[in-house]
Amino acid sequence: MADEPKPPRAPSLKSETRQTNWRRTNPPKYQAHLAVQRAVTSGALEKQVCEVCGAAKVDAHHDRYDEPLSVRWLCRRHHVKLHYYGEDMFPVGRLQAE
Repeated sequence: MADEPKPPRAPSLKSETRQTNWRRTNPPKYQAHLAVQRAVTSGALEKQVCEVCGAAKVDAHHDRYDEPLSVRWLCRRHHVKLHYYGEDMFPVGRLQAE
């Protein structure tokens, strides 16, 4: 039917960088990242400060990729620490001082 929305088309990934290879091997995660980018650009999702230290420059962190717009805002330092030390390092919604 002509009125049905088309499913999102997979992006064309032509290069062989580490990042592109990650995108190829993790399509659901990459689609979640793209959904956040689109939502921030359109104004449907607003960046927050880092939930740990309050820094303004932040990354979006997904606890669950099946909920693409449910993200935690973390500065790069705390985002890297979270991935290195584990998900329980910064419990959801808890602002911590260092």
